[in-house]
Amino acid sequence: MAMSKVNICGVNTQELPLLNSAQKAELLKRIKDGDNQARDKFIKGNLRLVLSIVSRFSNSNENLDDLFQIGCIGMIKAIDNFDIEQGVQFSTYAVPMITGEIKRFLRDNSSIRVSRSLKDTAYKAIYAKELLTKEKQKEPTISEISEEIGISKEDIVIALEAVSPAVSLYEPVFNEGGDTLYVIDQVKDKKTTEDTWVTHIALCDALNKLESREKQIIKMRFFDYKTQMEIAEEIGISQAQVSRLEKCALRNLRKHLT
Repeated sequence: MAMSKVNICGVNTQELPLLNSAQKAELLKRIKDGDNQARDKFIKGNLRLVLSIVSRFSNSNENLDDLFQIGCIGMIKAIDNFDIEQGVQFSTYAVPMITGEIKRFLRDNSSIRVSRSLKDTAYKAIYAKELLTKEKQKEPTISEISEEIGISKEDIVIALEAVSPAVSLYEPVFNEGGDTLYVIDQVKDKKTTEDTWVTHIALCDALNKLESREKQIIKMRFFDYKTQMEIAEEIGISQAQVSRLEKCALRNLRKHLT
C-alpha cells in the first residue's frame, strides 16, 4: 500500500479535521470530564499524527493498514492516560506511545505471526468497545463485547493480547532539560482500599491451591510479565504447552475464587 493512498482503513485522509492548540486543550478538558463526543472528535483530529508516524515504517514488511490500526490503539492509550496537569503537549506524550506500540507489534510479529483472523477479532472487539462506550457512557465488560460481536470471551482476550501488548511503565515519554517523564509518572496513585486488600488475600489463597507447575506459569505470566515464548524457553517446554497450562491454571484459579 502506498503512503499516498487517500483512503486508509476506511479513513479518507483528505477529510480529516485539523485542530489548533486551543481546540485540543478544550477537547482534552471535556474528555477528562467524560465527554465521549469530545473524545471521538479528538481522536479524528489526531489521525494525521498517527499517519505521519506510520510513514516512518513504510519499509517494513507489515501491511501499513495494520500498522495504522496499531498506531490508533497507541493514540487511544495516550488519550486515556494523558495528564493535562503535567503541562506537556499531547503530541509530545503521544508520539513515543504510538511509536512504541508499532515497534512492539513489529517485534512480536518477527517471532510469532499473528493470524489475520486473530487480528480481525481484535479490531472487531476494539470497535465494539468504542461503540458500547459511546452508547452506555461507560466502558463495557468483556462479556458485553462478546455478546455484541458474537465471539467468545476467551477468544477476545487472546486476540486483544496479541495486538495490544502492555506498555512498559518505565518507557520514557518526554525529556526536557535532563528531566525525563515516564509512563509511570502519568499513572494516578489511588489509595488502597479494604476491598483491594480482601481481593489480594483471596487471590493469594487461590494461587496457593494450584499445582506447582500451574502456580509457576501464572506467576511468570502475570506477575513477572513474561511472554509465553519466554516462559517456554525458561522452563524447557513448547509455547503450545505453556498456552495449555496457562488456560488450565486460569480455569482452576477461577474455581478457587468462586
